[in-house]
Amino acid sequence: MTLLYFAWLRTRIGQQSETVTLPDGVTTVGALLEWLKQRGPGYAAALEDLSVVRVAVNQDFAALDHPVADGDEVALFPPVTGG
Repeated sequence: MTLLYFAWLRTRIGQQSETVTLPDGVTTVGALLEWLKQRGPGYAAALEDLSVVRVAVNQDFAALDHPVADGDEVALFPPVTGG
């Protein structure tokens, strides 16, 4: 799985992207985010308040119950507004 981090999430996590192999049992966006929180203090800080984190799986917005699998591209970013 390719993970992409944008804006302040990138700053807190300390990288713009990474490739990971999902551990057993991580099958949804919500489970992925919980697993990521355990990977270190930067992840925990970035994902502390999930109400300010948006997720896209394979370039489509995804809810916490959306399935994920190895081979997916998952992007994490703050809410954005346009003008």
